[in-house]
Amino acid sequence: MTTLSFHATGAASQALEQHLPALVNDRIATRIFAKDHTLWGPDAESESAVRLGWVEAASVSQALVGSILELRDALRAEGVTRIVLCGMGGSSLAPEVIAGTAGVELTVLDSTDPDQVSAALADRLAQTAIVVSSKSGSTLETDSQRRIFEQAFNEAGLDAKNRIIIVTDPGSPLDKASREAGYRAVFNADPNVGGRYSALTAFGLVPSGLAGVDIQAFLDEAEEAAEILNEDAPENIGLRLGAVLGGTNPLRNKVVIAEDGSGIAGFADWAEQLIAESTGKLGTGVLPVVAGPASPEVTGGADDVLAVRLVAADADVELRENEAAIAGGLATQMMVWEFATAVAGRLLGINPFDQPDVEAAKVAARGLLDAQPEPTPAAFVDGAIEVRGGEWLGDTATAAEAVKALLGQLEADSYLSVQAYFDRIAFASLEAVRDDLAAVSGRPATFGWGPRFLHSTGQFHKGGPAIGVFLQVTAASSTDVAIPERPFTFGELISAQAAGDAQVLEGHGRPVLRLHLTDRAAGVEQFRKIVAELAAEATSATQS
Repeated sequence: MTTLSFHATGAASQALEQHLPALVNDRIATRIFAKDHTLWGPDAESESAVRLGWVEAASVSQALVGSILELRDALRAEGVTRIVLCGMGGSSLAPEVIAGTAGVELTVLDSTDPDQVSAALADRLAQTAIVVSSKSGSTLETDSQRRIFEQAFNEAGLDAKNRIIIVTDPGSPLDKASREAGYRAVFNADPNVGGRYSALTAFGLVPSGLAGVDIQAFLDEAEEAAEILNEDAPENIGLRLGAVLGGTNPLRNKVVIAEDGSGIAGFADWAEQLIAESTGKLGTGVLPVVAGPASPEVTGGADDVLAVRLVAADADVELRENEAAIAGGLATQMMVWEFATAVAGRLLGINPFDQPDVEAAKVAARGLLDAQPEPTPAAFVDGAIEVRGGEWLGDTATAAEAVKALLGQLEADSYLSVQAYFDRIAFASLEAVRDDLAAVSGRPATFGWGPRFLHSTGQFHKGGPAIGVFLQVTAASSTDVAIPERPFTFGELISAQAAGDAQVLEGHGRPVLRLHLTDRAAGVEQFRKIVAELAAEATSATQS
């Protein structure tokens, strides 16, 4: 197992001094591993009683390895060498990190964008099998993805049932329907593990193992990590990270997770979902911000921001004030961060295992799909961008002025959330605007791809402190994809998801600027130019 280490300074170090003695004396570590469901208060007991299976997932999941590897070998013998994962949130983020860190190809389809769906369908279909992952078995996005792939397999003369593998909770609607349909394999995950804690269950292991990851070694490392964490001692790095995440005083509620040489591909995206959905509720919580070691939030020194750097085990760590750094292998880090998030939940006084506000955007989107209302008229059109917003837009007449007006809504403790509802693969470089907008605004900025972030930071946006300011970017598609046996298309679905989320956020009194790109390529270029010019203006103002 990779050496596990942890360092902290300033407010992070003070949080350790303040909370570690009580965490050790109250035997929090061993009680978590004993599945003590009383640790998060009476209101959380019913939920936590059925959500602590993750503490033993590394050992329980050993029984899955043989059947996963046997299926992998059988598929390869049949010429099936490409695995596509259809899943959302915890069902997709963990396998993406596991496969990416191992250098193994895994196509993750966690989008309803018609262009991204079309691209996934067009790539080596004859060599493809899909893993359909849904804990509840009723996830709309995942069901839609399964339907379109099943149709594509059949139309190509392939045996669709032989190319579909299911991961779901036992007894879910998907479990029952899949067995009746005769799909290639159905793997049941532990129902006592929530989706965002499911990395070491069938949800993380099946797609990763079928893609070619050494899941046996992965689980073995996680088991060793669990043994280390199951100790009531001040050296317990899980307790230490938990104290830092949830115990700074006053609470630094924007935690910037910066990849800084750890070698773990995309880990911050996985941790973002884990922390935001676990802690963002009851008007409190910790907002994870995915950034780099030189991002404005890391170097800015704001008093509501704490940076945690993911470093290599042998790194010579030099920390700034109010920073922490952690090193460890992937499976180890996953165990540590799951454990630490549960500890942070106790310090914050919330239930880290529910997500009470995630459903709101789903309901709004479904209502818009059913009603099919006319789109809200644009306030104005500027080039390839339609602009929509609230009264705070005032007399703005250009998209650049609208962005400035939105940034003007930021307050001393605010954060900016950029949400792009289109193809995250083809336009991955757009994420670079995050650093520029953070620098321009002087406030932490997150960047999320819709609809996947709805299963991640979406909970914090609605359930956490009401301090977010939102920039939503949607884009027209030159094509659309019908969803078999559904009265709506992928294009209509993603439009409803974006509009529904904006509706809920505005209902919470939050400012939402909606930029709709009527032409993807031209609109993205125009948006990039707006951000670049704002950044240049800010730099010029700083230097003058």
